Amino acid sequence: MSFRTADGANYQGRDASGHERFSVSIPYDEHGYFGRECPACQQIFRMNGEDYDALPDDLELICPYCGHRDEHSEFMTTEQRDRVMRVAQDAAMQLVTKALDKSFGSMARSTRNNRFVTVTCRSKPFYPQPLPGIDEERLVRERTCVECGVRYAVFGEHRFCPVSGALGASVVAEDALSAERIKLAALDDIPAEQRAVLREQGVFDRIAVDTLGRVVGIVEAFASSEFRRRVPTADAILKGRGNVFQRLDDTADLFAAQLDVNPRVAPDLDWEVLRRLWAARHAHVHADGRVDEKYLRAVPTTSLKVGQRIVVSSRDALSAIDLAAALCEVLGDRTI
Repeated sequence: MSFRTADGANYQGRDASGHERFSVSIPYDEHGYFGRECPACQQIFRMNGEDYDALPDDLELICPYCGHRDEHSEFMTTEQRDRVMRVAQDAAMQLVTKALDKSFGSMARSTRNNRFVTVTCRSKPFYPQPLPGIDEERLVRERTCVECGVRYAVFGEHRFCPVSGALGASVVAEDALSAERIKLAALDDIPAEQRAVLREQGVFDRIAVDTLGRVVGIVEAFASSEFRRRVPTADAILKGRGNVFQRLDDTADLFAAQLDVNPRVAPDLDWEVLRRLWAARHAHVHADGRVDEKYLRAVPTTSLKVGQRIVVSSRDALSAIDLAAALCEVLGDRTI
């Protein structure tokens, strides 16, 4: 049997199991990308079509957001699935028509007894409608995995390459710090009237503090990953030391002792400013932002007194981002 198919679909014959087989094209966008949708978290990402076509058929795809692994076919987007289903529906319609033609073609066209009704069936040629198009989220920027070279695009925070898996610590840190910069820059686009309301409510102050906390967390994750990657006995050295990489001086001591990397003396890295910002973050997390004895030990040159509140400005937040990027570059072996 042959099937009529719309442009973008082709009948490929019957397989060994007796199933009819069709191929359905998934069009690329103007950049050569097409969408994938994770069956676990339902988030969309895009992959370069040329790179994707070169992948082995049996390679499992990885969701860049949640890390779910599955067969390629499980990552079809809703619009792609609708396109495939249209071909299946067209084929089913033609199979039904063929079956009806065969059945009614063998029936008598008339009877001698008028108690019976003569049934006739005249089918018309089937002309499939054009397949549904694909209009998915547009490419923002092209990313290239440093491990496998596959090009892809994401629309949110991600931790995995769709092919090679978990991203390196430097890539994660770079993305995270970039996101913090963009977040702060976006505040400038808020209309003046709304800015006044937000400022009065302390929203900008809160964002600056939250950004500082995020930056400390980014450095902590990066330093931990780098230390464990490069020091074979890391687990034994770190045992019982808690969140050591959250503490700036302890981090410096570890890298100096185990990897001969001393960030305290690195050029263009103001260690005293880093210590002040890290101490401010600790005070806001553990002391409602008020100066305590621990803050005074970390920042002995401060003019603030115990009980005073530490103000973290947007300038402080930006400085923290820049210094964190420089610190990660010193601690790692790749540029952030």
